[in-house]
Amino acid sequence: MGPFPYPSLAVADSQSVPTAPMINQSVGYDGAKKVKGRKRHLLVDSLGLVLAVVITAANISEGAGLKLLLNETKARQVNVERLDTVVVDGGYQGEALVRWVMDTWGWILDKVLRPAQAKGFVLVLKRWVVERSFGWFRWCRRLSRDYEYSPQSAESWVYIASIRLLLRRLTS
Repeated sequence: MGPFPYPSLAVADSQSVPTAPMINQSVGYDGAKKVKGRKRHLLVDSLGLVLAVVITAANISEGAGLKLLLNETKARQVNVERLDTVVVDGGYQGEALVRWVMDTWGWILDKVLRPAQAKGFVLVLKRWVVERSFGWFRWCRRLSRDYEYSPQSAESWVYIASIRLLLRRLTS
């Protein structure tokens, strides 16, 4: 029997990206990253394949973005019947968020933090998968900065880039 077709583990994270100069719809300032633009909230499976993406203003918190992201997963009818754990970083704070994910979805919100004593770059188990996906998107020139007028169009470009990555995996 081969591998299961649906993931049991997902990884969520967000990335703040600057917008092009003439873009003013859904734009905010992320004080932590010091970026004026939009924030990409991404949910990937354990292989780094995109399950859902939501684009918001950069000033939206990670917790609020995660709620939008999980609701988008349901709206897009992504098959998550085997999913039981969502791995996140330390930016997803609060007992209320953990309780909301458990009560609404029945999933465990697993916070994986980098070691406190570590300096410089550290490969953090499980979370590197979503970071790699963000890195792959940097190869797509259209995603190096947010050039799209609407957030929905920006989401479409993320899906197009992920389709391109899937096709590349099939041909190699």
